[in-house]
Amino acid sequence: MKTAKGGCACDQVRYEAELPALFVHCCHCTRCQRQSGAAFALNAMIEANRVRLTSGEIEVIDTPSESGKGQKVCRCPTCKTAVWSIYAGPGPKFLFLRVGAMDQPDLLPPDIHIFTDSKQPWIQLPEGAPSVEQFYDRKAYWPAVSLERMQQAIASE
Repeated sequence: MKTAKGGCACDQVRYEAELPALFVHCCHCTRCQRQSGAAFALNAMIEANRVRLTSGEIEVIDTPSESGKGQKVCRCPTCKTAVWSIYAGPGPKFLFLRVGAMDQPDLLPPDIHIFTDSKQPWIQLPEGAPSVEQFYDRKAYWPAVSLERMQQAIASE
């Protein structure tokens, strides 16, 4: 198993994550555009028990999400860099690591582009890249091993 490291801009918050991630979303929804200040957000979904905070503490901020259920954005209390989010749907057993806050973001390219109906018109998706206008059915896109890992995490105490 490969370990990836990441953290905030001021290096107060640092973490290690056991890869692989379950699935990596490149989200083009307007909320992600606004919250990231960019054309999309790149989030790697992973089991929370595979991520270990190695230094610092995180500040949790309740933030609206496209689903209407909200998300908890976990940030460095000093520099305010978002390092991961917790979405209401999957719950606290899963983190959505902000790939841009990783030391080697190239380790986690997107598995799918979501909410492409609101992507910026100047963004050109790679030929053949999986993409959907809104969200998707996990069973149609996720590898079987990721689906199994997700079920194991949900079933765990």
